[in-house]
Amino acid sequence: MPMSRSAVRVVDPILSKVALGYKDPEFIGSQLFPIVESPNSGARIIRFGKEAFLQYQLRRSPGAKTARVQFGYASDPIALLQDALEGQVPREWMRDAQQVPNISLGTRAVNSAMRVALRALEIEQAELAQNAANYDADHKVTLGTAWTDPAADIKAAVDTGKAAVRASIGVEPNMLEIPYTAFQGAQNNTKVKEQFKYTSSQSVTADMLAQFLGVKKVVVGQGVYATAEDADFTDIWSKALLCYVPMNAQTIEEPSYGYTYVGEGQPLVEEAYFDKSVKSWIYPVEYERRPYITAMNAGYLISGVQ
Repeated sequence: MPMSRSAVRVVDPILSKVALGYKDPEFIGSQLFPIVESPNSGARIIRFGKEAFLQYQLRRSPGAKTARVQFGYASDPIALLQDALEGQVPREWMRDAQQVPNISLGTRAVNSAMRVALRALEIEQAELAQNAANYDADHKVTLGTAWTDPAADIKAAVDTGKAAVRASIGVEPNMLEIPYTAFQGAQNNTKVKEQFKYTSSQSVTADMLAQFLGVKKVVVGQGVYATAEDADFTDIWSKALLCYVPMNAQTIEEPSYGYTYVGEGQPLVEEAYFDKSVKSWIYPVEYERRPYITAMNAGYLISGVQ
């Protein structure tokens, strides 16, 4: 009986840790969809309603049953997607053509592969978050005045979104994603500049904008992508999103607008091998993951911001 791919695979534990720890500050999707480990292939998505924010009767009289609490409910099975690509180290990069690449060259190859994998994940997270069909009528709006207009009332739009989320889940959203061009507009917005003209001489930062809008954090979607070498770059993020996300999510049981489920032990790097056809050492990288919106009512989509 032939051995399965997983049975014969040899994993490089050092470079797998490199892949696991790789972060790119340009990408912000995993702040909206925190990464949590999927325990097994048969796990189900945990979706959340109001139950996590209800007031419960905790007092217990002698002999009475103890109150029980369970947040969220298991819905559809988790269907992870696998990205597989390979980092390459040409033999010409090494002084001694007979040697195996050192850890530095291996790390560079893995990081290059992970940057591509994380860009693909960022695009998926943005497509999911920016799809208006994923929200009901009370949790989305299309603005008549873009935030690139200095006279736009940014705070009014955000306050409306905050109130909609609070009415649905009992707490205000704590995070605002804003696309790059809209953020530039916000920096030059008349009301925003007026707010800080006596307190700071520097350009308006994301933290300052968060303070003005009354949210805990503002993240700026700066990522771009191109579909071909000669194609123009396209912004990954083009709409704004208010959402409630736990700042230090540890488990999928914590109520959140969304999560990125990642396979156990992912990402991983297989043992490098030499490919004579390209005279290079090859580092196979695998990443099984998938983002999901787990509480639609904890998000509010704002279109027409740029």
